Amino acid sequence: ISVWPGANRVLSEFGVKGVDRAAALSGPTGLRKPSGRWVVGATDLGVELPVMIHRAQLHELITAELGPAVTVRTGYTVETVTQDDSGVLVNGSLRADLLIAADGLRSVIRTALYPQYAGPQYSGYTAYRGLAEVQADNGGETWGPAQRFGVAQLIDGRTYWYATANQPAGQSGDLAEVIRRFGSWHDPIPALLASTQTALQNDIYDLPLPLVPFAAGRIALLGDAAHAMTPNMGRGACTAIEDAGALARHLRSTPDPVTALTQYDAERRPAATQLVKRSRQIGRLGQLENPVAIGVRDGLMWLGGTAVRGAAALTKSRRARKSTLSSH
Repeated sequence: ISVWPGANRVLSEFGVKGVDRAAALSGPTGLRKPSGRWVVGATDLGVELPVMIHRAQLHELITAELGPAVTVRTGYTVETVTQDDSGVLVNGSLRADLLIAADGLRSVIRTALYPQYAGPQYSGYTAYRGLAEVQADNGGETWGPAQRFGVAQLIDGRTYWYATANQPAGQSGDLAEVIRRFGSWHDPIPALLASTQTALQNDIYDLPLPLVPFAAGRIALLGDAAHAMTPNMGRGACTAIEDAGALARHLRSTPDPVTALTQYDAERRPAATQLVKRSRQIGRLGQLENPVAIGVRDGLMWLGGTAVRGAAALTKSRRARKSTLSSH
């Protein structure tokens, strides 16, 4: 999982320690062609890089801070939810002041609150994920016609990789399919796949816009239940963490919980909407099949990187001249 600075700040506010120590900063990264030729580097575009951490490690760091006052129940299926002026009743027996629904893409609670909402929509492509037992020298993504391959270093010496491919929903795939599609791409992709034991495959969905309100009385939607997005920006989980930070802040500062949830919705829904939209747009660009459109896309990205590099060099030169004049 990629932990962006905003989410890392929230984790620090919650007392979660050690994310930076358990995470790896990405090495040289950017966008390449299947041949290995760089189209543009992340630094060329001024992109702020996240730290990478295994999801299980992040879970351990978070749960270590819960303490004995927090009870975690697993295997609890929510079937009914009702609310009144004083609280929320789940399954007719569990009562609470508030209900935070973080029950994912196919949220049962979101469906109960907004039965007319269309729900998840298929992006047109599937994703594969795996862990290689070797570490790549660099990270980033490689974009080919209708498919992509991404690489991220982990601090434990392994490499997390992911891949996408255009296909109808519901088709199954495995590591052999990934090797068939990407085994002839540039190094280190063949070596990463060769040192991978198994691959997960999931069709990619997001939620249609406009998103439903994140608050309804004493019930709040959080994370994928509120704003499931395609993984093209690596921001889904981090956005959920930022939701939690905002929700906690409003609940602390506002005595009335219903008002606090309304404020949470006003803050988080516009921000999440923009991320859902941008991530969807990146996916459409990355999954292009037409060679002419791909050429135009890559050319524009190269020009954008060149322009940013030029602007950065000009700024550096101006600062150097200003420093020289000041010294005189």
